Amino acid sequence: MMPNFTKYLLIIISFLLIHDNIQAQVEAKQSSIKGKVLDEDKVLLPYLLVNLHLAKDSTLVESAQTDESGIFLFSKIPFGTYYTEIELIGYEKNISCAFTLDTGRLNINLGEVFLKTIIKQLNTVDIKAKKPPIESRDGKLIINVSASPLAAGSTAMEILSRVPGVALDNVGNVSLRGKPSVSIMIDGKLTHLSPVQLANLLRTTSGNTIQTIEIISNPSAKYDATGTGGIVNIILKKNTSFGTNGTLTFGGGIGKYYKSDAGIILNHRSRAFNVFGNYNYANNKQYENLFLMRSTKATNDITLFDQIAKGVSSRKNNSYKAGIDYFINDNNTIGFITNGYVNNYDGTNKLNTIIGSQPGKIDSTVIGQNSFIGQYKSQSYNLNYKSVLDTAGQELNVDLDFSQVRNTENAYYNNDFYDAVGLSFRLPFIFRNITPSKIKILTGKLDYVLPLANKMKVEAGIKSSDVNTDNDFRSEQRVGETWVNNESQSNRFFYKENVNAAYVNLHKDFNSTSLQIGLRTELTHTEGKSITLQEKVVRNYIDFFPSLSINQTLSKNKVISISYSRRIDWPDYQSLNPFVYYVDLYTLSQGNPAIKPQYANSFEINYNHKKMNISFGYIKTKDVITTTLLTDTVKKTILLYEQNLAYRRTFSATISRPITLTGWWTTNNNVTLYNSCFASPELMGMPFKSEKTTLELSTIHTFKFSSTVNAELSANYTSSQVYGTYIAKPIYGLDLGVNKSFASERANIKLGINDLFDQRQIKIKSAIPAQDYQLNQKQESRIFRITFTYHFGSNTIKANRDRSNSSTSEQSRVKSGG
Repeated sequence: MMPNFTKYLLIIISFLLIHDNIQAQVEAKQSSIKGKVLDEDKVLLPYLLVNLHLAKDSTLVESAQTDESGIFLFSKIPFGTYYTEIELIGYEKNISCAFTLDTGRLNINLGEVFLKTIIKQLNTVDIKAKKPPIESRDGKLIINVSASPLAAGSTAMEILSRVPGVALDNVGNVSLRGKPSVSIMIDGKLTHLSPVQLANLLRTTSGNTIQTIEIISNPSAKYDATGTGGIVNIILKKNTSFGTNGTLTFGGGIGKYYKSDAGIILNHRSRAFNVFGNYNYANNKQYENLFLMRSTKATNDITLFDQIAKGVSSRKNNSYKAGIDYFINDNNTIGFITNGYVNNYDGTNKLNTIIGSQPGKIDSTVIGQNSFIGQYKSQSYNLNYKSVLDTAGQELNVDLDFSQVRNTENAYYNNDFYDAVGLSFRLPFIFRNITPSKIKILTGKLDYVLPLANKMKVEAGIKSSDVNTDNDFRSEQRVGETWVNNESQSNRFFYKENVNAAYVNLHKDFNSTSLQIGLRTELTHTEGKSITLQEKVVRNYIDFFPSLSINQTLSKNKVISISYSRRIDWPDYQSLNPFVYYVDLYTLSQGNPAIKPQYANSFEINYNHKKMNISFGYIKTKDVITTTLLTDTVKKTILLYEQNLAYRRTFSATISRPITLTGWWTTNNNVTLYNSCFASPELMGMPFKSEKTTLELSTIHTFKFSSTVNAELSANYTSSQVYGTYIAKPIYGLDLGVNKSFASERANIKLGINDLFDQRQIKIKSAIPAQDYQLNQKQESRIFRITFTYHFGSNTIKANRDRSNSSTSEQSRVKSGG
């Protein structure tokens, strides 16, 4: 039914657009109103809303947005007397003098419009307006991280776990309002990762470098089609006209173990060049305790397992970025960026496995002394060319990218066996896994923007990517003093992928309505080949991904929007490798080369009334990729296995509301209620269905004690929820932070306490009746942090260009380490 509905809707909308365009061409008179918006320091203000009102009764006639050069344009406006109104948080409202459009004055140029910073005098203290913690605009929920003292010293993963509507499970799965498979972007660069890879990447991203986090539920066709649950875009800080400046950051923290981090950002801008770079280092040692209770049943034989694991890990992360932009002229820029990371990881894990045939009875015990060491390296290069073809906003962007990743992971397992009375009854079982991998990614993309008459705009683009991976998994068992290759557990796996994509977006503004309709198509060829098993899986197919967004302004303070998109999620490269990886002697994971991509149709309605936002969503995902836990009743093991379930369906409702309690106390509050259902006609030999309704509560309180001191308290609660084949119990926590600035706001000290009462822990149990397991995982979460930041140099430096490269979607499916 959905394809027919979409087809007819596209026909109707296309007819309306064509009819409107024809009408416009026959109208004889053309009129326009334009201007350029800047702040008092003459810094351009792009992407800012400008409202046009009738002077006689202040009726809102139309709204326009400034482009990259701060220019706004109203065209084909009826004759009459008008004024413009511009509002921006932190600036005084700007209302222009009245002006008249008539036959003698068809085109009006308001020239440069300046916005002044708000400065209120209160007991001789200057108070400048600051951005609120959470905003909702342009179909996005925006979290202003840089203003929060809780961000200092934290990692992106810790910050993301506190974002309203966002949840992370025990291995790093991100869900948005109950919708899993969320794509993570950094500066517009997609990071669609496996759970472990995503967790590693977020741990390497320092919270000191984050400016904002954007939540995009239904992205347009311009974005890569991957990410069925939506997109979370992490925007990093950038310097802002000419000269040199930078930022130094030093921080430390303590939980059970000490942590440290440091970073530097540098930027130099001249008339023709912009040179920029940054480096960040983090040393994080932490503990993790895990308790797993499970049972296996074979005929009348029941075996009970109680596992207690205590682990300590250390991550030393180094990330860097350097680039240069050359401004050929006012309209053409060419730039080059290189970035990468070198992340080192090591850890130890002591695991006690108590085995018995009934509760309280010990038949045997296995004590594992396991150690892990890994290094993750990446280097990528991006060449970008941008051309502004005319003053109307016609643009061309070209990106070429090459990336190379090398990962090495070594795991050593030493298992000792004891009987019921604690005596050794067999020789230790010692083995190791060595898993080097190499990945090369070559991509190119072209994006084009064409403004048309009648407030229409067309965006179009093409992209091609080529990916090659080589995973060489080697398992060796120690016999005496010699390591012997275990051929049955070793495997070499090659994967090739080529995707060619094209998209078109059509945007049209009516008087109080805006419409965007888009279509993306992807032609895909993949090959997965196991050299050891002599198995090969080849796939070729073409996919279409439509998107639609309608925004209707009901009044000055009321806006309603409706959006739809079809999206896809690919399995990450390592999940396609059929090798068996040991978590411990009785817990294994295995890739699945036959796993298929999942497809989702997503709908959302948003209603904004003044500061309150209400949204309703529905998403259904076909062939949903799910990590299932399969029990081997013979070997008594449990296997983590990626496979496709038939579907996932989620209904959601969200209410967000900021409240000002006093002049110094403001709050942002978010309530989300969603119902998720996973189902498959067959799983472990029987039909499977798991459904649960979940409540998420989030509140952020900001206290402004003076112009230089503020504090923040954040609390969140998530009730029990379902993730595929397991159910997670409620999780909650409280965070507190204080911020003090001095030296004319160039220096800053932030104190933060994450998980003040040490309550955050993950508890899950099986959603499959035939399985019996319960897992409790407690990571080090109560951490006290102090961070010092100092800004030096000019305060008015033009930021390096914010651009994403063409290989971000492909790089995101690579294990980043950390």
